Amino acid sequence: MIVEMKKGATEEQVNQVVERARSLGFGVQLNVGTDKTVVAILGSNTGKVSTDVFAVLPGVENVARIMKPYKLASREFNPRPTRVKVGGIEIGGKKVVVMAGPCAVESEAQLKETAQAVQRFGASVLRGGAFKPRTSPFSFQGLEEEGVKLLARIKAELGIPVVSEVVDIQHIELLAKHVDILQVGTRNMQNFALLKELAKLRQPILLKRGLAATITEWLTAADYLMAEGNKKIILCERGIRTYEDSVRFSMDISSIAVIKRFSHLPVIVDPSHAAGHYEYVPSLAKAAIAAGADGLLIEVHPKPEEALVDGAQSLNLKNFEKLMAELKPIAEAVGRAL
Repeated sequence: MIVEMKKGATEEQVNQVVERARSLGFGVQLNVGTDKTVVAILGSNTGKVSTDVFAVLPGVENVARIMKPYKLASREFNPRPTRVKVGGIEIGGKKVVVMAGPCAVESEAQLKETAQAVQRFGASVLRGGAFKPRTSPFSFQGLEEEGVKLLARIKAELGIPVVSEVVDIQHIELLAKHVDILQVGTRNMQNFALLKELAKLRQPILLKRGLAATITEWLTAADYLMAEGNKKIILCERGIRTYEDSVRFSMDISSIAVIKRFSHLPVIVDPSHAAGHYEYVPSLAKAAIAAGADGLLIEVHPKPEEALVDGAQSLNLKNFEKLMAELKPIAEAVGRAL
């Protein structure tokens, strides 16, 4: 349930609510705003406790139950949109943040060429996979630790933040040391052991939607990441598996509107994995911005025909430059900037 404190409620009054909740065996999360504080009372048995237990406490304005499975990711917990800061970049604000780069780091030359180009054309974050979970065990699995170090080197040279996927608990420490945003891929959206460990961090985490996950399941997974107090969560829609086989996955554009209605978390879109082919990426990217997405995650490679991973869905440098120019007026039309 959610306990909304009155404007100007004292720290002592907030602590009384917290102590009462903990005495009943519940967990607590605070959302301290500029005007008032909201206390989330967390636990499987909150439904058995009357709201009056908290409503009678001094400083309490309102107590309400959150009926949805997700709590911390809900707008009831935080009615204002969350803005995640990465260096000097703000995700969830007016600016549409573009994250671009190769699906997999293949070499220093490939990564540096791509990074310089996407930064020049307007991308704010460099993406690059060091650890690559692949459907086939015989596919390229990434450069692993060497790839992480290459990302760190390019980050330092160009002054651009980087995002990379974490696929195993044992890699968290390494990635957290060198990467600005840790990505949870679609196959790990419900890897709860991994999510619980990542929840202990205090740096931004990008959570991709599972390939067959509902929005409710997706937001509930976000709660796992927020359970230890990390509020720097970014959602990423990347298409879901349907009966349609003309594209790699079916882009659920409606999820952007649903997320904006029911959650305070920023949401970006990965048009590359949804499309599966570079020719469709621009259309999906434009639709995402028009629908209200806070950013894009786009695969770019200097020579897609030579890419070791997902070359078919990667834009070359020229096509990425063209897309960035085409996205600008669309962003402006919906009151955003690129």
